[in-house]
Amino acid sequence: MMANPLEPDLSVELAPRKGLVLSNPVMVASGTFGYGEEYAELIDIQRLGAIISKGVTLEPRSGNPQPRLVETPAGLLNSIGLENIGLEALIREKAPLWAGWRVPVLVNIAGQSLEEYAELARRLEGVPGVRGLEVYLGCPNLPGGGMEFGTDPDLAAKVTEEVAAQTSLPIIVKLSPNVTDIVGIAKAVVAAGADALTLANTVRAMAIDPKKRRPALGGIFGGLSGPAIKPIALYLIYRVAQEVEVPLIGCGGISTAEDALEFILAGASAIQVGTAIFANPTTPLEILEDLRNFLVQEGIEHLSSLVGVANRGRNEVVGDLNG
Repeated sequence: MMANPLEPDLSVELAPRKGLVLSNPVMVASGTFGYGEEYAELIDIQRLGAIISKGVTLEPRSGNPQPRLVETPAGLLNSIGLENIGLEALIREKAPLWAGWRVPVLVNIAGQSLEEYAELARRLEGVPGVRGLEVYLGCPNLPGGGMEFGTDPDLAAKVTEEVAAQTSLPIIVKLSPNVTDIVGIAKAVVAAGADALTLANTVRAMAIDPKKRRPALGGIFGGLSGPAIKPIALYLIYRVAQEVEVPLIGCGGISTAEDALEFILAGASAIQVGTAIFANPTTPLEILEDLRNFLVQEGIEHLSSLVGVANRGRNEVVGDLNG
C-alpha cells in the first residue's frame, strides 16, 4: 500500500516581528477583490492566504470619470481613481464581517498627505477584523500627492514613519514601479518601519480611441496591469530581494502557478493575484492547488525553501509543473 505523499508546508511568515503568519502565499491584490464578500459566493475565500481590501481613504470617493477600464493586447488599463466607501463605513460595515473570517484581511490605505496616512492608521488600530495595513504609496490614476509619495525616498519614508507611529499592526508598503531607483525607496521604507513590501503597483500608461480621437480612459492616464507587466514586476522583486531583509510580496501579471514560482524563486515570500481574477475568479485557488501539487511532486517539504533560490545563484533544479 502506497504511503500518502507528505503534505507540504505552504505557510508564510509575512511580518515576523509582529506574528502575522499566512497559511499559504496566495493573496488577492487590492482593488481586484472588493472587500472580499463580493467573491464569497464564487470561491472558498477562507482558503486564501490573505485578502487585501479595496483601497480606503478617509472620506468616500466617487472615483474618476468613465470609462475606467480599457483592455490591451496583454493586459488591462484602469483609471478607477480610488473609488471607495470611506474609512468610517469600512470600520462600521466591513470590519465586523472580516472579524468572523479565518482568512486575514489587510486594509489598503491611501492618503494625500502625511496627516491622512497617520489618521487612517490611527483609526484602524485595534479594529477587530483588521489584521494589517498595506500602505499605498503610488496611484497612477489619482491626481495629487499619491505619485509623489511613491517616487521620493524621503517622502516614502516619512509616510511609513507616520503610519508606524500610529499602529502596532503589520505594515506592508506597496511600491510603485514608476521610478528610476526602486531599491533606494525600498531601503528607505524598510528603515522607516515597513514589515514587508509589495512589488509592484501598476505601470503608468494610456490608450487612445482612434474613432473618437480622444484618450480611451475618462481619467486620460491609468495603470497597466496583467501579463504585460509581469517581467517588470519580476525584475523589481529580484533586485529588491538583494538589498532588503524583509519579506517581499510579488504582484504583477500572475495568473498561473508557474508565474507564482518565478516570483518566489526571485525572492518573494508571497504573491498577489489581481487582474487574472476578472477573467476567472477561481484563479487564486487554482494557483494554490497547483503550487501544492508541485511541492508534492518534487518532494519539497517547505515552500519557504524556494524563496530567492534563483536570486542566490543556486543551481538546484526544482522541476517542471507540466512534467
